[in-house]
Amino acid sequence: MTDVLRRGRASLAFSFFAQGVAFALLVTRIPAIQDRYGVSDALLPAFLAAVPILAGVGSVSTEHLVKRIRPSRLLRVAQPVVLLALLGVGAGDSTVELGVSLAAFGLAVGMLDASMNMLGVSLQRSYGRSIMLSFHAVFSLGGIVGASLAWVGAHWHLALFVSYLPVVVVLVPLCLVGSRWYVDGDGAAEEEKARGGGDGVVFKLLLPLCLVMTFAYIGDSTVSNWSAKYLQDVLGSSEQLATVPYNVYMVTTLLGRALGDFGVRRFGAATVVRAGALVAAGGFAVVAVAPGPWVGMLGFTLLGLGLCVLVPQTFAAAGRLFPGASDAAVARLNVFNYVGFLVGSPLVGALGDAWSYRGAMLVPMVLVLVTLVYAKSFAAQPDRYGGGHERPRTADVGRGSNGL
Repeated sequence: MTDVLRRGRASLAFSFFAQGVAFALLVTRIPAIQDRYGVSDALLPAFLAAVPILAGVGSVSTEHLVKRIRPSRLLRVAQPVVLLALLGVGAGDSTVELGVSLAAFGLAVGMLDASMNMLGVSLQRSYGRSIMLSFHAVFSLGGIVGASLAWVGAHWHLALFVSYLPVVVVLVPLCLVGSRWYVDGDGAAEEEKARGGGDGVVFKLLLPLCLVMTFAYIGDSTVSNWSAKYLQDVLGSSEQLATVPYNVYMVTTLLGRALGDFGVRRFGAATVVRAGALVAAGGFAVVAVAPGPWVGMLGFTLLGLGLCVLVPQTFAAAGRLFPGASDAAVARLNVFNYVGFLVGSPLVGALGDAWSYRGAMLVPMVLVLVTLVYAKSFAAQPDRYGGGHERPRTADVGRGSNGL
């Protein structure tokens, strides 16, 4: 494998890491943000919902922008904007300033998520073997680091601006330097277009992957938004113990993604996705029937191991399904990331209030099981890279972003 690809992979991995840090620093300090700006409980959901909605707009815009601008250039711009918008959240004084910063954050995050995964899919094609899970593993690691830094800021009662500033000062220059080595693709898409095929995304074929993406993020948002409340209010844990499940979930997500690529290479993507869906469904079942907090934490542990493989493999499958239009497929698919995030938390909350929180946990369980129906969409196509399980192919690496 050439040095160009290795540098491209390392620089993109750092981009995933930085995004994990930034996202965690925002979502874990929401109570502090609410206190700083005096946002009421009634108004807070509107602010929070605006971020994924605008991120969806950013992702759709990216689909059109990459027709004229390479994904590496979009990522090079979007990542500093995300970090500076995070700093803006900590520096403002009024709700208007908060709204502007969150709007910038949301739009840039949509562009960032789409362009990062576009580059990840094209790099995986160049490598000729599964590497997407490793990128998302680094994102999980960044999330753990960001959450830890947020804990330090909260523990020492640091102002948001003081807490965010060192992170932004360090990450922005590193991201800009690393962006010199982004690799835009391996030439497969251009070859496919030259043959007259793959120049468009057929939504009917992409729809199963969109549903899997939505279901995966409904499950993920259920854990991130309801695990602490569920453990404390339903399973009777202490307040301190209630903070543990999400941390355990993040750690097992990291471990599962770090090892997942080996499973894909050995058994194939469809098998790994089926196994992940079954383990995740089992996790929700354990959470729903848990007699106490420790069994509940076992369920959340299983959820991390199961859900972690679904999203990276969904992006990878879109790249295989539309090799001549993988950027467009990834951008459209990425929108359903935010659909799942928007639907998941309100859905579980409404069912919990109207029925029971134990019963509410069965709904994401059923949705995750539906993934089994669509698992065949993850199988390698005989005329694409990865026939059988994986097979190497010659990579055209002459389009690194630093060569523009």
